[in-house]
Amino acid sequence: MMASSSEGSVSVCDGQIESGASQKREERLRKFRELHFKRNEARKLNHKEVVEEDKRLKLPTNWEAKKARLEWELMTDEKKKECAAKGEDYDRVKLLEISAEDAERWERKKKKKNPDPGFSGYAEAQLRQYQRLTKQIKPDMDGYERQREQCGEDFHPTSNSLIHGTHVPSKEGIDRMVEDVEKQIEKRAKYSRRRAYNDDADIDYINERNAKFNKKAERFYGKYTAEIKQNLERGTAV
Repeated sequence: MMASSSEGSVSVCDGQIESGASQKREERLRKFRELHFKRNEARKLNHKEVVEEDKRLKLPTNWEAKKARLEWELMTDEKKKECAAKGEDYDRVKLLEISAEDAERWERKKKKKNPDPGFSGYAEAQLRQYQRLTKQIKPDMDGYERQREQCGEDFHPTSNSLIHGTHVPSKEGIDRMVEDVEKQIEKRAKYSRRRAYNDDADIDYINERNAKFNKKAERFYGKYTAEIKQNLERGTAV
């Protein structure tokens, strides 16, 4: 009797141990599946980031600025269309949306910006001149279409096209060119650094380089050596 009861208790203990071990095994398997799922998710995210980074590296260096600029232009076009549909003035609506702080900050930036950096080289001066002239160009689409109809196939010339000397500029174009040339002449005369030659001035130099050096020395030390120079000219120097 006692042997049978002891055997029953042992079997119950064995069953409890086995059930506890199976629960632990199930818990470990569940955690393993979770870790496996997280590892796969991390692998997918890493692969996605690598692909995105490779795309970014292949893009131009200023792509973000270009993208922001294009988005701003699209938003501006949409705003203009909305204002046109409502019969409103876009510039007026835009000014109403600008705060006083932003307007004051932009005004300070305009004042700080120097529109004319001065002469630093002929290449820079030529570039500024080119940019100024291109900003003034206003395309004439009607004239473009008329010239296209007149030229026909020669509008897009090939090696066999003979169109040299056939173009006749318009009177408005000639007047515009003359006006621009006159403005350039006026500006050059105003900002020219050339000095007129004085025939009555004393010749105290042997060449142009020596003359520039003497002028520079006179500008910095003339007030200290004026008396010595006068004594030498009079012949009374000690």
